[in-house]
Amino acid sequence: MDNGLPAIAKLLIFAGLLLVAIGLLLWGWPKMTDWKSLPGDIVVKRENFTFYFPLGTSIIISLLLTLLVFLWRKYNG
Repeated sequence: MDNGLPAIAKLLIFAGLLLVAIGLLLWGWPKMTDWKSLPGDIVVKRENFTFYFPLGTSIIISLLLTLLVFLWRKYNG
């Protein structure tokens, strides 16, 4: 008889890893704010106009979220 403990254990492990990742990100944030933009980000500056489109950042965030969803579905479903 399965009482759901393996599913809860997986959820707790995933939540713990997510908290560790967020903690490491926040810990290193002051060092990362020295970056003005990632390669692939588009910046157009004119006299009184600045356009910024974070294409490289968007791609990295999309890849990370895709990986998280893939891992979530693989180990939780």
